Amino acid sequence: MGRGRQKAKQTKVARELKYTSQHMDIDALRRELSADTSHDEGSGVPHDQESEPAR
Repeated sequence: MGRGRQKAKQTKVARELKYTSQHMDIDALRRELSADTSHDEGSGVPHDQESEPAR
């Protein structure tokens, strides 16, 4: 496939993504993000050691 066709396909896909209304489940996103932060809390590194600069 030539570069012109490839670019045309990419442009078409980009336009579809930009201009089509996509349903976004905000509550599901919020649950997913809150689940990710719960993993960080149990890292085993005390908070005072995280903030110290390396020597």
